[in-house]
Amino acid sequence: QVQLVESGGGLVQPGGSLRLSCAASGFNFGNQYMGWYRQAPGTQRELMIHITPGGSTVLSMSGSGRFTISRDNAKNMVYLQMDSLRPDDTAVYYCNSVPTSIVGDYWGPGTQVTVSS
Repeated sequence: QVQLVESGGGLVQPGGSLRLSCAASGFNFGNQYMGWYRQAPGTQRELMIHITPGGSTVLSMSGSGRFTISRDNAKNMVYLQMDSLRPDDTAVYYCNSVPTSIVGDYWGPGTQVTVSS
């Protein structure tokens, strides 16, 4: 069955960096677009950035130019390098396929990122 497990979140000061990881299984990962989504308190979950099967990046949200997505198809892993973090980046971050219907709209637990001094 589909599994998506995000990790790497935590508390970071404004201007800091974090690297998130996502382990995926249960679907044809290497052939799917994969993305990072986030849900800030009181808001809907939104797609920030995604990556093609071949490794090209597509930015989906304003401000996501500070973020770099990458993937390792041999390991079924997706990564998100986040730099110059701001307090409004505080959210739960999720990885998933794009579109999510590829995995039956399954969602993993996400990883909390808190940007605060």
